[in-house]
Amino acid sequence: MSIDLSNKKVCVLYTGGTIGMVPTEDGFAPKEGVFKAALDSIKDLASDKMPKYDLVEFDPLLDSTNMEHTHWNQIAEAVGERYYDYDGFVIIHGTDTMAYTASALSFMLEGLDKPVVLTGSQIPLCELRSDGVDNIITSIQIAAEGIVREVCLFFGDSLIRGNRATKYSADGLLAFDSPNFPPLAKIGININYTAEGASGAHTSGSAHGFRVQKMNKFSVGVIKLFPGIHFDMFAPIAEKGVDGLILEAFGAGNIPSYDKTLPPVIEKAIEKGTSVIVCTQCPQGTVALGAYEAGSALVKAGAISGYNMTTEAAVTKLAYLLSLDKTQKEIRILMETDLRGELDKHV
Repeated sequence: MSIDLSNKKVCVLYTGGTIGMVPTEDGFAPKEGVFKAALDSIKDLASDKMPKYDLVEFDPLLDSTNMEHTHWNQIAEAVGERYYDYDGFVIIHGTDTMAYTASALSFMLEGLDKPVVLTGSQIPLCELRSDGVDNIITSIQIAAEGIVREVCLFFGDSLIRGNRATKYSADGLLAFDSPNFPPLAKIGININYTAEGASGAHTSGSAHGFRVQKMNKFSVGVIKLFPGIHFDMFAPIAEKGVDGLILEAFGAGNIPSYDKTLPPVIEKAIEKGTSVIVCTQCPQGTVALGAYEAGSALVKAGAISGYNMTTEAAVTKLAYLLSLDKTQKEIRILMETDLRGELDKHV
C-alpha cells in the first residue's frame, strides 16, 4: 500500500561531502550554493507525489574526513531544533566517515521516534552518472514515510541501521554494508521494508521523550593487531591514561601469546581509568572472550567485549557513555548492553 507523501515535510541537512563537490585545482571540494542549485534541477523532487522539503546548508561545508565530535553536536542540535517541525530528516554527508556519524547520532538522539536518514554519493551531482540523484530521492521518501523511526543510512539499494553500518568500498556505488544485521529495507522498483525495518523504532535512552545528548571531547585509541605485532610500543598509551582503547583482535577476540607485554599494559591502562574494548577485525561475526586460550589473557586483564559491534559503533558508543559521565564500572556494563540495536550478545 502506497503512502501519500504530499502532505509530509522533510528537513534536508547538507553538511558537505562528495555529492555537492566541484572540481578545483586541488581536486574535488565543496562549494557554497552548488548543492541547492543541483537539487532545484532534479525534476522528480518537484513532483506532487513527493513530500515538501526544506534545505539547511551548513557553513562551512565539510569534507567528511574533517568530522569530529563538535560536528556531530552541530548535526544533532540541528535535528533537535527542528524535531517537531518535520516528519523526518535527511542528512547529506560525505561517505568517508558517514558510518561514524550515523552511529554517533543513534546514541545522541535519545528517544528518537522519527526517521533520520544519512546519505550521499560516490560521484558528485555535477558529474555524469552521479549516484546522488537516486540516493537523495529515495532518502527523502523514506524520511517522509516514517516507517523506520531511527537513525539509518541509505546508499545504493539498501537502508541499514546507522550503528551497524561500515564503509565497504572506496569506489563502488554500493559503498556501505551491514555485515552483522539485516537491512531495514531493500530498494528496487519499490521500497521493500524488512521485518527489522517495519517493526518500528529501535530507540531508548530517554525517559522524557526526545532529547539531544551532546558529545564531549574524548581521547580513544584504536589498535589493529597483526602478525608479528609487539606491544611494548603501546605502553605509553597506558601511562598517559586515555579515556578508551579499542582493540581490533583476531577472530573471536584472540591475541598472540608470544608477547607477554599486552596483558600488563591493559591491566595498567584499566587501573588508570581507561576502558578497553575488544572488537573483532573480521567484518562478520562476534567476539567471544575466553572461548580460546589465545583470548583468555584479555579476560584476566579486565577487557570489555565488543561482541559484534563495528569499530565505528564501539568508538561512538564509548564516546557517548563518556559524555554521560558514567563511571568505569558503568561503562563496562553498558558497553556490553544493547542500547540502540548496535550489538547482539547471542548470535
